[in-house]
Amino acid sequence: MEIISCHTARNCSIVNFRGVNDLNRHKFELPLRRKVSFYNAIGSCFRLDRLRLSRLYQCQSSRTMCSLDSYENVDDSSVVSENYETYVPKVEIPSLPDKEDGDNAALISSCFWEWKPKLNVHYEKSGSENSKDSPAVLFLPGFGVGSFHFEKQLRDLGCDYRVWALDFVGQGMSLPFQDPTFRFRDGNEDVLDNGEIRFWGFGDETEIWAKELVFSVDLWRDQVRCFIEEVIQEPVYLVGNSLGGFVAIYFAACHPELVKGVTLLNATPFWGFLPNPRKSPKLSKLFPWSGTFPLPSTVRILIKLLWEKISDPRTIAEILKQVYADYSTKGDEVFSRIVKTTQHPAAAASFASIIFAPKGQLSFDESLTRCRMNNTPICLMYGKEDPWVRPVWGLQVKRKVPEAPYYEISPAGHCPHDEVPEVVNFLLCGWIQNLESDGYVMLPLLDDGPKGAIDDVIKDLVFTREGSGKSMRVQFHGFEFSMWKWLNYQIKPMFKERA
Repeated sequence: MEIISCHTARNCSIVNFRGVNDLNRHKFELPLRRKVSFYNAIGSCFRLDRLRLSRLYQCQSSRTMCSLDSYENVDDSSVVSENYETYVPKVEIPSLPDKEDGDNAALISSCFWEWKPKLNVHYEKSGSENSKDSPAVLFLPGFGVGSFHFEKQLRDLGCDYRVWALDFVGQGMSLPFQDPTFRFRDGNEDVLDNGEIRFWGFGDETEIWAKELVFSVDLWRDQVRCFIEEVIQEPVYLVGNSLGGFVAIYFAACHPELVKGVTLLNATPFWGFLPNPRKSPKLSKLFPWSGTFPLPSTVRILIKLLWEKISDPRTIAEILKQVYADYSTKGDEVFSRIVKTTQHPAAAASFASIIFAPKGQLSFDESLTRCRMNNTPICLMYGKEDPWVRPVWGLQVKRKVPEAPYYEISPAGHCPHDEVPEVVNFLLCGWIQNLESDGYVMLPLLDDGPKGAIDDVIKDLVFTREGSGKSMRVQFHGFEFSMWKWLNYQIKPMFKERA
């Protein structure tokens, strides 16, 4: 990792203070251990490079505009920094491996695992050839997508780790491969010209294998448990985006023995509307239907009308535009995979089951509390420009788990792992290295000394994508976090723009 230091001259220069470029070999001198007082951990082992410090002070006082000789062809807003009251250092991070380069990119395998009758679970994996000592990482997708949404992580992290990405049952390529219902009466309203039934799950009675089948967070929790126990066969680092983040923290709260740490990527803080039958048995009886098969006749009419709208490719494209802050992000593959999933005959009924499924036995906040009681490490990475899970939700998690590292990435939307995979992969690898080394490797962005872990740290991460330089601003919220400091950071730029 390199620190790009600003001088009073017109251009910035790249200075490697440690003499190390390889992220995997980058060790820090400060052994920061969890469950130990930060200042006690510093002791006599911390040493700050005076040359480095003097350069930082020089940059802070100059307030000059910086440009990079090695990034001359960058867009105006990409790497060039504006005048700021405080200097924002730049850190060069690795680019993604070329998809076509078999030597640098990990090979991705598509697999199926038979979990239950008629329910084959699809997953992707990479890095299987790596040593058993390399960490195991499991990615959990958001609503409406699948393991394909993490292929940028599989190709990159699979070079050093053993990586899996899972399709939840009822989503992606883990939809039932047979109709969960059968019909007593003949009807042609749902029959296509080729004789195939258009909508599965709309029959008269439930097949034996689909009795009590509901695509709920409780089912996904059990799916993750069985997958880790039967396929991975060792504790994992869980990484979840949106709905996957909810399932990740819920699973970690229920099965801490199978989890080494949890990373939340714009995790949704709630899921489900109907009461859980085990948690609230009397209240749940007031709702006659909660996502089972077949769908009631009244629900079928509603779902058909709703499904016709949300499965329209134009609607899907519009939703993707909302959740990505950078519209130039290539989402053609994500778009085509989502459209293909909506064409499956079980997709509409599965969607209805997910929407009407009951809540989990634990809420998001209850899961967080239990994880903290179990000392489960948690890391937060949130795209600042997410229109759905706004940064305030991530900050509420930070307040409940103040020891959790919180990285706010900008510009990035609801799916930062797909939009800015270089940044997410860099931060995730650094966090895992910190845990695996028991604190010997410092957390990402905290190599400037002990103060960085307490106060907020802001840095620009620069990298190359398709021959052009890119820059993303990342703010690390320190362990002495306060909402006032965050609001000050959000509001201050507004007054600068007006001035």
